[in-house]
Amino acid sequence: MAFDPGNKILIITAPSGAGKTSITRYLLEKLPQLAFSVSAATRQARGNEKSGVDYYFMDVEDFQQKIQDQAFVEWEMVYEGKYYGTLKSELDRIWANGQVPVLDIDVKGAIHVQSQYPNTTLSMFIEPPSVDELKRRLESRGTETAESLQARVNKASYEISFKHHFHRIVINAQLDKARAEAMEIVRDFLAI
Repeated sequence: MAFDPGNKILIITAPSGAGKTSITRYLLEKLPQLAFSVSAATRQARGNEKSGVDYYFMDVEDFQQKIQDQAFVEWEMVYEGKYYGTLKSELDRIWANGQVPVLDIDVKGAIHVQSQYPNTTLSMFIEPPSVDELKRRLESRGTETAESLQARVNKASYEISFKHHFHRIVINAQLDKARAEAMEIVRDFLAI
């Protein structure tokens, strides 16, 4: 029997540095029933990023028009003039392919999507073992100034305070164990 996605949605959320992207990529690689939901963004493409693969890049006016047209499941102005969002058309595209969309989004967006699709959504919060460990991981990337590092750590502490809004919490102290736990949770959700 063919897999029926049943308009299910998998949301994976976490503070920056918790391992969300690593776990999301692992699940997408191992489970063909899943498909990555490409977010829309008003920022410029970086490096080798491609529109329609990494993000749907658009200008602020286009994004604001889509807000007015109610084309988004969720959207947020993350920084002044920098919008990110999940297009309804992206979910429809993935469901039409017989797959379950995987939304790799921030905590506020995750809560919003979950409230719109309460019966068909699984939300998973990836938690770092501690804020100190999260800070160490972010420092090891070598991409942060002292100010941006502190801002990310403060934001992470705030986001962790919302973890109980989600269906499942996976503590990523050790990546292989966190991946295995996430896999078990998702396989159960997909009934495979």
